[in-house]
Amino acid sequence: MIRNVLGSIVALLGAAAAVLSPFRDWYDGRLGRYYGVDDLFTGITAAHPGVLGSILLPFLFAAVLAVVGVVLRFRPLVALAGVLVLGFTVLWMVRQGQAAGSLTVAGDGSGLQLGVAGAAGGGVLLLLGAALMSGRGRGRDRGLADRPDRREQPYAAPGSADPDTWPPTREPGPSVQTSPWPEPEVDPYVGPAPGRPSGPRTGPASGAPRDPDTEPTATYPVQDRPDDPDRPDRPSPSGT
Repeated sequence: MIRNVLGSIVALLGAAAAVLSPFRDWYDGRLGRYYGVDDLFTGITAAHPGVLGSILLPFLFAAVLAVVGVVLRFRPLVALAGVLVLGFTVLWMVRQGQAAGSLTVAGDGSGLQLGVAGAAGGGVLLLLGAALMSGRGRGRDRGLADRPDRREQPYAAPGSADPDTWPPTREPGPSVQTSPWPEPEVDPYVGPAPGRPSGPRTGPASGAPRDPDTEPTATYPVQDRPDDPDRPDRPSPSGT
């Protein structure tokens, strides 16, 4: 956040310096806005173009790009504005050197003056501001990196202190739940019914279709069987 604020201030100062530079003397007492954009490509002339046709136009465009880049916190846009300002300044110096034969710097008002220094300084400040800004994407990635990742918190592994519980509610799992069916009563004389275990009921619920092959058969106590020879009321074979 601090880097974005500092970089934005430096970039805005650079954009302001670039826009104000054409209103100052550039060479031999001639204002920068008296140099046309066409002069930068065809050669320096003595004509005085309008404000929107002068070198001020590319500097205004670069300042708009810088402002948009600062608002959006988009570093490449601010850097592009600095490249444009420096590019047009260097191109002017090349054309002026061709027209004058050489570029001179003197303190008596001749040669290169403060307007050129302001344009070059504005371009450098724009590039410096873009370098200082942390950018929108980098700050967002840093915020996501600081946020804890819930996927890195797995559930308890098998064999832990609570191996068979459901993670959402911590309730006992299927392996520790008991059967809802009551323990069947076993006749002490007959024993458990054939085909039916003595443990908890695990068969189909009531109302489900029954399989006749697995149905229990009726059994009788030993003393109640009709073919028991020791039955008291059974007639003897001799009829007595």
